[in-house]
Amino acid sequence: MRPHSVVLSVIGACLLWVGWFGFNAGSALNAGPLATSAFIVTHFATAAAVLGWMFIEWMVVGKPSVLGAISGAVAGLVAITPASGFVKPMPAMLIGFAAGVVCYLMVSKVKQLFGYDDALDAFGVHGIGGTLGAILTGVFATKEVNDLRMGKPMGLVDGDAGQVMNQLIAVAISWGIAIVGTLIILKICDLVLGVRVDDQDETQGLDLSMHGEEGYNLES
Repeated sequence: MRPHSVVLSVIGACLLWVGWFGFNAGSALNAGPLATSAFIVTHFATAAAVLGWMFIEWMVVGKPSVLGAISGAVAGLVAITPASGFVKPMPAMLIGFAAGVVCYLMVSKVKQLFGYDDALDAFGVHGIGGTLGAILTGVFATKEVNDLRMGKPMGLVDGDAGQVMNQLIAVAISWGIAIVGTLIILKICDLVLGVRVDDQDETQGLDLSMHGEEGYNLES
């Protein structure tokens, strides 16, 4: 379902983009070089993800879209988050561009292929974008940005290929916790309230069927 207002969607994405600086750069807890680096790579990765999404969308459907651009921005923000305190600007752009392309394919192709329900594309953008960013952190993390290991290699680019495996293990654990936790929460909600409405109510719209009013009165 397309958003009722692309303008408001763009405003929301811009608010996310700006707010994310406080999320990534602010995690350094001081206005020092690490915060500056996180700020820069967050911006670069997000911009590259916008271009990546628009590029692949252009290749697939023949034209880029504003909705696609802001979706790419969110994908880039998510993907660079695990890497923001560990990578340089150029690798950050590679992470962002890759996230834009991969997340577009997830929401436009893979979701249709498997037919799973993901109305807001939370899994395709946040889940896959975050997974990709976490794995690539193991590739591009460098002690030149954040020397946590006191001179020892941080990631593959520094010569520590084992960090990629560490990231893969961490991703697998995170997926496991998320899947099990979500199933438990959904089961409880289904037993108490139900997690899906009737087809008629869904077709009519939940504004009317559950609240008796509409957010947008389109009648003349």
